[in-house]
Amino acid sequence: MVPSHPHSHDHGHHHAHSHGPSSPHPAQSAPWSILRMTVFARLGAALAVSAGLWAVVWLAMR
Repeated sequence: MVPSHPHSHDHGHHHAHSHGPSSPHPAQSAPWSILRMTVFARLGAALAVSAGLWAVVWLAMR
């Protein structure tokens, strides 16, 4: 069934890019990066994620 309304819909994407269409997007600074964390911060984050995953497993087995 074709809708019968008089106006048209423009579904094209119109973006104002500062680079050419064939080149990739320019690099943006990441607000957070695991590469900039200290070893102890990475270890703490890994332990926190691991504890969270184990909590999910423990709750699923209850």
